[in-house]
Amino acid sequence: MAGKNYLDLKADIWDTDKCAACGACVAVCPADAIYFEIGEDSTHPLNSGYCKEVNDGVPCGACYEVCPRNEKSPSEVLGEYLTITTAKAEMDVPRKQSGGAVTAILTNALEEGMIDAVVTVVEDQWTLKPSSAVITSTDVLVHQAGSRYNWWVPLVASLKEAVMTRKFTNIAVVGVPCVTQAMRQMRKSDLDLLRPFRKNIRFVMGLFCTETFDYEKLVQDKLITERKINPLDIIHFDVKGKLEITLKDGSMTVISLKDVDDCVRPGCHICTDFTAIDADVSAGSVGSSKGYTTLIIRNPVGKQFVDSAVNNGKLSLNDDVNLELIEKLSKKKLERMPEE
Repeated sequence: MAGKNYLDLKADIWDTDKCAACGACVAVCPADAIYFEIGEDSTHPLNSGYCKEVNDGVPCGACYEVCPRNEKSPSEVLGEYLTITTAKAEMDVPRKQSGGAVTAILTNALEEGMIDAVVTVVEDQWTLKPSSAVITSTDVLVHQAGSRYNWWVPLVASLKEAVMTRKFTNIAVVGVPCVTQAMRQMRKSDLDLLRPFRKNIRFVMGLFCTETFDYEKLVQDKLITERKINPLDIIHFDVKGKLEITLKDGSMTVISLKDVDDCVRPGCHICTDFTAIDADVSAGSVGSSKGYTTLIIRNPVGKQFVDSAVNNGKLSLNDDVNLELIEKLSKKKLERMPEE
């Protein structure tokens, strides 16, 4: 956006608790001057004190251009789509979150050369601590299946590594709605500084999301200290109007979202998008039976990726979708629409 720089972003978004903390501004800053810290200062990025535009008078504005909070909040229930279906992986995905469909689609795309890298969330197997990473191996992709996107991580930050450092030209990005909104900003922008991102993002997989949680607050304070839950015992973590935690012994702990509201990232409180309407394909467990993943195929690009996985025997589809439940949760999230 012409004439806007990080000082405007700080004043308009960071300092007003609107920041989605997606990491898009970190990824596109040509001076590497924007970064995140973990802890109390993680509610928004920080700046090193340098900006090409502010300090040197060199036109930039990339950080402001890609921020998903600079446009009006989505007001659509489901967004545009071609079809809604359920799916499951027809390949072994040991740590799959629901039907393993996301992993199957991305694995097929890597094997078929449709993409050469995946920017996604990975987690430490001992602590569950999340981080953003660039994956190029199908083995690593399958091993990291089920990584918990409910944890906050500035996911898009790794996009800089994929685009600028490692020079990948067909990149898939997997993320929650704010991430897909940032990808939309990059893809539609005519800013010259964003051309490498615009040109090399091949596929965006969106994930259903109610909100994301601060890792330290939820794991250390709520789970370990209050409920004596060992992170190593958690095998499944999902949010379906409530927090559902499945343990290795088969038991489930259900926590009201009100009880963990203080762990929710501040910027989530104004997000109105449940199904990631800006993605090529959106995916989530809501609306599908156990062992399946709901897929919202939104455009021809998304259809191409899904069809290829089906044709190669990596994915199977089923039309048994509980659309009413998806719409119910989508409408519930729309109630967060900020007042004009």
